[in-house]
Amino acid sequence: MRRYSLIAAAASLFLLPVSVFAAGYGAAGCGLGSMVFQNAQKKGVEQIFAATTNGTFGSQTFGITFGTSNCGDHGLVKLSKEREVFAQENYTSLVKEMAQGKGENLYTLASLYQCPAAKHQEFGAMVQEKFDTLVSSDKTTSTELLSQLEKQITSNPTLANSCNITQAALN
Repeated sequence: MRRYSLIAAAASLFLLPVSVFAAGYGAAGCGLGSMVFQNAQKKGVEQIFAATTNGTFGSQTFGITFGTSNCGDHGLVKLSKEREVFAQENYTSLVKEMAQGKGENLYTLASLYQCPAAKHQEFGAMVQEKFDTLVSSDKTTSTELLSQLEKQITSNPTLANSCNITQAALN
């Protein structure tokens, strides 16, 4: 019996990535369990309860995807959705500012693509130059606009290295 316990303990060490401890929520990972059992980082039994809670409620997968449940604020869907909502709600003024190559809404959109503030003017200049491609007709939707914008950012060497459209490309 003792032999099986040692084998199980050794196997679990190989299956448990060390990086999970660096995140601050212990071996059970983020999710509802890490929120309920906040002090579970150092206590083995509480880690088991935290992991069981995460598995039972499926909150870990949801939290990682949307950046909730103690999983950080970098959810894959969250940033893309923020861009979509922003573009839809501010479409008219955003299109006007794109034609001008500057403006508060345009720079906010650049920030939503995680472009550094030092690159906002370059972002504006690129958008102004490519305006006819971005807004091809009166019927261009905000979703189509963002799709074209992401292509233009990718093809611009400076902005492609400065801004982050990876998350947008995943969605």
